[in-house]
Amino acid sequence: MADHQTHTDAPTGEAHVSGEIHHHPGWSTYWKVALILTLITGLEVWAYYVPSFVASRAFVPTLLGMSALKFAIVVMFYMHLKYDHKLFRALFTGPLFIAAVTLIALLFLFGQLVARFGPGN
Repeated sequence: MADHQTHTDAPTGEAHVSGEIHHHPGWSTYWKVALILTLITGLEVWAYYVPSFVASRAFVPTLLGMSALKFAIVVMFYMHLKYDHKLFRALFTGPLFIAAVTLIALLFLFGQLVARFGPGN
């Protein structure tokens, strides 16, 4: 097993493990991410106020997709998952992927049942 030594960086005071490079985003990345999240939220609110879109079958999947996109952006940048070790990423995204596929399958299953038999039958 490789022996890594921990040392402290004098200017920032952060502990680093030798042999590993950690690139964390700066202020410019965070405000760009915040702007993207704000734009997506604005699209969600706008979509809610378009009556023809609210009545369409694409309304719920579109909002769920935008919500999932915002979730992924928050997890990748603000929770630093993008910069973590691949094992941590796999431990988080693996079960999340299984849960998402299960939820989507249930949405299709129950959506098809309601469309085929009607809500009152």
